[in-house]
Amino acid sequence: MLNLQYIFQLLIIGMGGFVGATLRFVISTYVQQLNKGLFFPWGTLTVNLLGCLIIGLLLQLNESWQIFSPEVKRFIFIGLLGSLTTYSTFSNDALNLIMEHRYVVSMIYITSQLFFGLFAVLMGRLMTQFIIGKIF
Repeated sequence: MLNLQYIFQLLIIGMGGFVGATLRFVISTYVQQLNKGLFFPWGTLTVNLLGCLIIGLLLQLNESWQIFSPEVKRFIFIGLLGSLTTYSTFSNDALNLIMEHRYVVSMIYITSQLFFGLFAVLMGRLMTQFIIGKIF
């Protein structure tokens, strides 16, 4: 059974997610429109790099001064930055492994994320093509 504190945490994360997803759309659309005619996903690159910069800044601030309550951390890191870009979380996890001198694990993690992420997208597309081909 869900208790009120858990529901409150979900609401905080959801509100952060709303803000992050909205910012992702606004920023990436704006940046992409600035680069009309150039076929490169500048908007996605921008939000991913911005998210990485922000997570680095805010995590270091919090590690140095513990300025964020657990609720604010959930809002920012899981909700806002999680929906602005999961790439920032991926990058932070990889950096943490490197800083812990777990070099082999970090390379396995990075390679796995990239390879299996691309593979999963490919499989999803192929499965859909297969299903559509069978239905229609």
